[in-house]
Amino acid sequence: MSAVPALTLNNGVAIPQLGFGTFQIPPKDTREAVTTALEIGYRHIDTAEMYGNEKEVGQAVGASGLPREEVFVTSKLDNSYHAYGDALTAFARSLDDLDTPYLDLFLIHWPRPAVGDFTETWRALEEIYASGRAKAIGVSNFQPPHISRLLQKCTVVPAVNQIEVHPYLVQDDVRAFNAEHEIATEAWSPIAKGNVLTDPVLVAAAERLGRTPAQVTLRWHIQRGDIVFPKSVTRARVEENFRLFDFELPEADMAAITALDRGERTGPDPDTFN
Repeated sequence: MSAVPALTLNNGVAIPQLGFGTFQIPPKDTREAVTTALEIGYRHIDTAEMYGNEKEVGQAVGASGLPREEVFVTSKLDNSYHAYGDALTAFARSLDDLDTPYLDLFLIHWPRPAVGDFTETWRALEEIYASGRAKAIGVSNFQPPHISRLLQKCTVVPAVNQIEVHPYLVQDDVRAFNAEHEIATEAWSPIAKGNVLTDPVLVAAAERLGRTPAQVTLRWHIQRGDIVFPKSVTRARVEENFRLFDFELPEADMAAITALDRGERTGPDPDTFN
């Protein structure tokens, strides 16, 4: 299988463009799922305190035999801990649960604009970053107005904005804003919880290229330059999702898939989710 390319974040940190997501994987299944992903060749694992499986992710990484520096680990701050002191405590708890001295990337999971001041939360992340306990810091589910507000007060520009992206929600406006500010875009729910996999455009492209609709969709993300981390607990699908770097989508297919955009979310609206 082909090696996964790395992108360089705005602070010089390298991040594998393809990772393994753990959202909605129950703790009892997480260790085995992450172990499988690492065996297949993934070197980027995405988790969050909100997922309830950080301990199991840490166990899998620790038991893998891989040097810690070879596995890029991301986690995220839960919504209940946006206060400055609470954020510092929650981060320390994530390190303990993951049994690691540092995270490669730590994100504010949701902006919660109607509840609190995420610029104060960001101040805590900047302190964590300065300490070296997070190699990079970023945000998740931030809209351009949220990031604009953050940029007015921050010292460290977020390295990443992790947002919902898939062919039915292409998010070109947010992606362009991120790029303008040298913030990498990560795409969660990359196949829209499977909703896009029966779309005739994706099915036709897959048949023509001898691939699956999931591979075509993930390859579309890769060619757009986003970082993507599909999730599965089935080994065959985890392997399938890794095989993205020995083919390329023609520009016509890229355009046709992008044209499927219908502004359709599978998750909450960041402007109203609290």
